[in-house]
Amino acid sequence: MNGVLVIDKPEGMTSHDVVHRVRKLLGERSVGHLGTLDPMATGVLPLVLGKLTRLAQFYTSAEKTYRGHIRFGFATTTYDADGEPTTPISSARPSLDEVCNLAPRFRGPIQQTPPPFSAKKIRGVPAYKLARIGKLAEDELKPTTVEIKEFNLLSMENDCVAFEARVASGTYMRSVAHEMGQWLGMGAHLASLRRTEVAEFALADAHRLEEFETAVKEGKDGELFVHPRRLLPALPPVTADDEGAGRIRAGRAVNLPELSRAPLVKVFYGQNELICIAERVAGTLFQPKCVFIRN
Repeated sequence: MNGVLVIDKPEGMTSHDVVHRVRKLLGERSVGHLGTLDPMATGVLPLVLGKLTRLAQFYTSAEKTYRGHIRFGFATTTYDADGEPTTPISSARPSLDEVCNLAPRFRGPIQQTPPPFSAKKIRGVPAYKLARIGKLAEDELKPTTVEIKEFNLLSMENDCVAFEARVASGTYMRSVAHEMGQWLGMGAHLASLRRTEVAEFALADAHRLEEFETAVKEGKDGELFVHPRRLLPALPPVTADDEGAGRIRAGRAVNLPELSRAPLVKVFYGQNELICIAERVAGTLFQPKCVFIRN
């Protein structure tokens, strides 16, 4: 069971909950995801299955796109709607112009402090585990450089502003909401978040868990997987012949009919079987870097 499946994660489930559900449905232990979504968040959660879990190393810096709402009036322990208030509830409300004037501070490379309830490792332990037992000191979460490539504020209704954002890996929209509240002096938190894209995967590729469960029961689950030729679109595709595929399966260097000068290529056997990511050695000689299928 080797493939990539995009799930539209529902609100209230952790990313691990989704992985566990898919493992149970397929009877496949090797299932991972390409970027955690918080329990309150919904949207694109790409899963890698079987031998294709090895693809995860090529997505560690994948860009992500979000839609959501920031609520002004009070901050919370988790920086989102799941947390408890940490500031008095204020009746003050910013105007859309005030929020838009603040937005440039959150575009481009910025210094951002991760939320205390996050997977950021502190002394080798996820911060949220230390925060739950009161063992996380305020100064232990250090600011890091992240990049927000696009951050557009769309509309204001009552105490919430709607936004769209495109961010580099490692960016927390919860921290953006929290810090905007600090700048405006009235507290704020992330009220909703929906991930619309991760790398080449979008909502149009995503399936509800109920839809996938039905497909499994009908023996049609493979029809919901992303076509292998769509994976890693920046890498040129090459098709190996029988001899070349045999060498690749054995982890040996192989000559491939590759006309570009790309340092990495994705190698197929036939139209649908992705067998490796290969690295150019010289000319048309490539060394398998990540083999997905072996003899």
